[in-house]
Amino acid sequence: PTRMANLGLSLHCAADIAAGFSFAASEGFNFLCAPLAHPRFKRDLASGVAHSGPFTRSDLLLTSQEWAQIVGKVSPWIDLDSPIPTARRNSEEAFKQELAWATHLGLPAVLLNLSSPTCSNFAATLGPIILATMNTQFWVQLPLAAMGDQASEGEGEDEGPDPWLWWDALRTLCPPSNRLGVALSLTADLPRPALLARWMGEPVKAIVVPTSVFLTNAKGFPVLSKAHQVFLKKIMKFKPRLVLSGSVKYTQGVSVYVSYLRHLETTLPPPNEVEAFAQGYEDFLQAPLQPLMDNLESQTYETFEKDPVKYRNYGWAVRDALRARVPEADAATRVSVVMVVGAGRGPLVRMTLKAAEEAKRLVRVYAVEKNPNAVVTLLGIQAAEWGERVTVVSCDMRHWKAPEKADILVSELLGSFGDNELSPECLDGAQAFLKEGGISIPSRYTSYVAPLTTPRLHTELALQEGFKHLQTPYVVLLSNAHLLAPPQPCFVFDHPNPACASERGPDNSRYTVLHFVCAEAGRMHGFAGYFDTVLFGDTTLSIHPDTHSPGMFSWFPIYFPLVTPVFVSRGSTVSIAVWRKTSPGKVWYEWALLSPVATPIHNACGKAYYIGL
Repeated sequence: PTRMANLGLSLHCAADIAAGFSFAASEGFNFLCAPLAHPRFKRDLASGVAHSGPFTRSDLLLTSQEWAQIVGKVSPWIDLDSPIPTARRNSEEAFKQELAWATHLGLPAVLLNLSSPTCSNFAATLGPIILATMNTQFWVQLPLAAMGDQASEGEGEDEGPDPWLWWDALRTLCPPSNRLGVALSLTADLPRPALLARWMGEPVKAIVVPTSVFLTNAKGFPVLSKAHQVFLKKIMKFKPRLVLSGSVKYTQGVSVYVSYLRHLETTLPPPNEVEAFAQGYEDFLQAPLQPLMDNLESQTYETFEKDPVKYRNYGWAVRDALRARVPEADAATRVSVVMVVGAGRGPLVRMTLKAAEEAKRLVRVYAVEKNPNAVVTLLGIQAAEWGERVTVVSCDMRHWKAPEKADILVSELLGSFGDNELSPECLDGAQAFLKEGGISIPSRYTSYVAPLTTPRLHTELALQEGFKHLQTPYVVLLSNAHLLAPPQPCFVFDHPNPACASERGPDNSRYTVLHFVCAEAGRMHGFAGYFDTVLFGDTTLSIHPDTHSPGMFSWFPIYFPLVTPVFVSRGSTVSIAVWRKTSPGKVWYEWALLSPVATPIHNACGKAYYIGL
């Protein structure tokens, strides 16, 4: 199957690497994990006394194509943070020697062991190697659950050590790199679901499956417990490598484990409608649209028009609004004026005409569009299909002098954060030609924010030059990310806006401070933004994770980064300040963390990013 993950075999000792490689291939493995040096060959490199023989096997034993299917394992005795200076120095030299050999062989990845939160010298030794190499991946091997007495800061008294905290300490000390990731080793006992969920936001490159965690089923074959299966199926959507390790406990040999793991992959749920549409877009950063400054391209319109759910719900809203506006007794005589503002290539116009038929109400429709290229399409459809029922207007809705007032104003100006594509400003301008008591669709929209762990996205931005990238919001389908707390409402806008009638006019600037309690320790890389909207009555659309409209893919969430990620301890409060600022020529967001630590205000004065009016 296309979703088949790579499956590897881990050897404790590869006395004959070529034979081991052949065996792994014959048993259906895609790659082999083998020690970089002989396990018994512990070197004393710090003493300066030269060793007569080579520390490892020759590179001539395999071809370069075969070495490219080997993951190197760093010697387990290496302790880069040993309190004994000679042991530490010897470990440093051996570590550098082994990683230099892995680079020489062109190995795709190296497995490194991390067994405690004390890892500053580990990071100091690894960091320069990450920067000096181009392609090698570094997989930090950790147990899912740890036994022992070493406690880490932020851990609960009722629980053992938390290996996530070890990983967090190491990656925070290391330079940002998308080649540094985790190899999670399954343990017989799994941590609480909340702790497992946290790994969904981390760069898990591999899952090590020891033979010791398998159970034997009634037929005498190895299986994993239900809890292990659930965890594996969740994390396998990120396509980590699977690595089988440990001694074989069945007379049939290693093939019974291979068969089971391959079977497990075939039981993964197929992608739903939205996942199928969005394949390839997961964690892909996109700059938000600038619909007023820029004209959308045909391809963008085409993508939006494919969404069946959005237009179906708009249709319901227009149908119900027409019925609410015109009683049954007047249905044959009274004509409702419907203005579609921001008509694009006409999907809302089409839907309005269909909704009028369903409601059995008469309509006169205006299709107002500022993009001259989209107007060409609208005029073509009008000539071929709509005729006199629709008047096409080539104009910016904010400056149009309408010949009559509308009963219903229909628009699709919402962005991933609700108001981030200037819907409030546009609809306030268009409200001038809405009748008293007229209806706006949508009638309300609310934005939401939540603290977010997303090392993958943050690393991608941190590796780019310039200060702007980490102070710009991005539209992104969050996948390899984890919310530290549930979303909370941020800004609300209502239409028609009663403030339009006031002397001072509407004020669309906003400011709020939100407080989140984080149930588990985590590292915050920014916050996620969502929205929901009431179109009319009880017809809604939502991208809020808890109420997401099933099958709708027109909007992905928005990501507001923090320049410097912040550690959040278990049970602590995260406080975020968010501003929506306005000026005559632009609108922009500013944001800051107030606790557990205060950060500078991001995107002050819209220096990194703004939406042009």
